[in-house]
Amino acid sequence: MAEKKSVILTGNDLTVEQIIAVGVGDLKVELDEQALQRCRDSRTFLEEAVNARHIIYGVNTSFGPMCNKIIDDNEIEALQVNLIRSHAAGLGDPLKPYIGVAVMLVRLNTLVKGYSGVRIELLEFMQWMINEGIAPYIPECGSVGASGDLIHLAHLALGIIGEGNLYYHDELRPAAEVFAELGREPMRLSYKEGIALMNGTSAMTALAAFAIFGAKKLLRVSCVTGAFGIELFGGIDDAFDEDLHKIKPHPGQVEIAEIIRNLYRGSGNITLRENMHDQIRGQHQEGLVFETTINVQDVYSIRCTPQVLAPAAEMIESATRTVEVEANSSNDNPIIVPDKKKIIHGGNFHGQSIGFAMDALCISLSTLCNLSERRLNKLLDKNLNEGLPEHLIPGTLGLTMGFMGSQYLATSTTAENRQLANPVSTNSISCNASNQDVVSMGTVAARKAFKQVSNAKHILTMEVLADMQALSFRNADRLGLGTSRIYAALNDEFQIYDNSRVFHDDLVAMRKKLFSSQMFDDLSGYWS
Repeated sequence: MAEKKSVILTGNDLTVEQIIAVGVGDLKVELDEQALQRCRDSRTFLEEAVNARHIIYGVNTSFGPMCNKIIDDNEIEALQVNLIRSHAAGLGDPLKPYIGVAVMLVRLNTLVKGYSGVRIELLEFMQWMINEGIAPYIPECGSVGASGDLIHLAHLALGIIGEGNLYYHDELRPAAEVFAELGREPMRLSYKEGIALMNGTSAMTALAAFAIFGAKKLLRVSCVTGAFGIELFGGIDDAFDEDLHKIKPHPGQVEIAEIIRNLYRGSGNITLRENMHDQIRGQHQEGLVFETTINVQDVYSIRCTPQVLAPAAEMIESATRTVEVEANSSNDNPIIVPDKKKIIHGGNFHGQSIGFAMDALCISLSTLCNLSERRLNKLLDKNLNEGLPEHLIPGTLGLTMGFMGSQYLATSTTAENRQLANPVSTNSISCNASNQDVVSMGTVAARKAFKQVSNAKHILTMEVLADMQALSFRNADRLGLGTSRIYAALNDEFQIYDNSRVFHDDLVAMRKKLFSSQMFDDLSGYWS
C-alpha cells in the first residue's frame, strides 16, 4: 500500500480541502520545524513570566467570572484538569469520528502557530493521535461559541488526558484502554495547556469546513441539473449569453452562466433566439392578437439559474476565506508573543465570524434548494412539463405512480432547509454570570449548515433522478458535449423507475454516486 501523503502544519496555510483530507484519513500530519521553534520560544517566555509571579489568566487564576481568584502555584496543573472535567458536559449525538479528527487537526494547527505557550510534547502527542486515526468523542450540543467551543473542546482534551472515551478504528472505547493497547501514556498537562486546548473555535471551524466542502459539490451538481433542465425544455440560448452577464457582472453569476454554457455547448436541444421569430410568425392567425405555443421566454427556474445561484457561489467563496482565516489563527486566550515580550489578554476565541459565515451560507443554500425543487416540480406536473408523462410515469398512468411519491422528499426537505436558513448567530444569550454577555452561537450555526448540506443532497439527488427519467423520454440523443458525457456516466447505473422496485433504493444509490465519488469534483473535464 502506498504511503499516505502528509500536510505540514505551520499554523498559517491549512486549507478546507486539507482539513477534510486529514479528517477522512487521506493525509497524515507533520509539524513544521520553524513553527515548533516559535512554540518553544512561546513556552519559554510563558515559563519566565510564571517564575516572575506575573498574574496570567487561566495559568494562575481561575476562569470566566472567577478570574479574580488567584491560584496557589502548587495547584496550577490541577486547575487545568478541573477545567476539562467540569466543562466536558455536552450531550447529544456524537460528532462523526472523521469530524472529531478534523477538530483535533484544527486545534493542533492553532497551537502550532506559536502563540499559546504549550509544550512541544503536547503538539507531538496530538499529531500522533491524528496519524493513528484516534478521534475524540465529542457530543454535538453544548457550546455557545463565545469563549470558543468550550464544551466540545473539553471533550477533546478529556481524551488527550486519558479520560472519557475515544474512537479507535471507528469503535468507541475508553481512552485509557486505547492508549494502553497502543503502548502510550496519556498526556499529563502542564499549566496553560488545558485552557489552550479548550479556548478556541476549532469545533465550529472543522464543522464549517465540512459544510463548505459539501456545499461546493452541491453547487457543481446544481449547475449540471440547471443544464439538464435547459436541455429537457429546449431552453432559449440568450438567457445564458455572455454579453448579458457581462453587463451585470456579479462574479458568481458570470461563473455559473459560463459553466452552464460550457455544459450544453453543441446541444441540438437548445432554442436559438434568432430562429424563433419566423417560427412564431408562422403560427400567425387573423385578428388583433394571436397566441403562440412557443415560449418567448423560459420560466425563472430555467432562465434565471445564473442569477439565483450567484449568491451561493459567492457565499461559498466568502465562507471558505473566513474558515481558512479562522483555522490559521490564534483563537486562544491569553496569547503569548515572545518576540514582543507580551502576554495579551483578549477575545480571539469569539466565534462571531464563523457564525455569520455559516448563517449566510445556509441562506444561500436554501435558495439553491428552492431552485432545484421548482425544476423538479416542473418536470413532474403535467400542466408544466411540456409534454412529458405526468409524474414521469413510463407505464400505465394511475396503476403506476412514477415519481409522484418521491416528490414529497424534495418538498419536505426544501421546507426544512428554509427553516434551517433562519440565522442563529443573532440569538445571543448572556451566560457565565454575564461574563459571556455577547455570544456567537457559531457552533450551532456550523452544525446547522452541516445538516442543511446533507438535506440539500437529498433534493439534488431527486432532481438528478428525475432528469435522467425525463431524458429517457426525449432529448438524450441531442445533448451537448458536457451534458451528454455526464448523462452517459450517470446512465451506467441508472434504471428507469417503473414501480418494479422500492424507490428508496434508487435514491440511496444515486446519492452515493453524486456525492460520495469524485464524479463532480471538477466539471471542466466534461467539456474540455
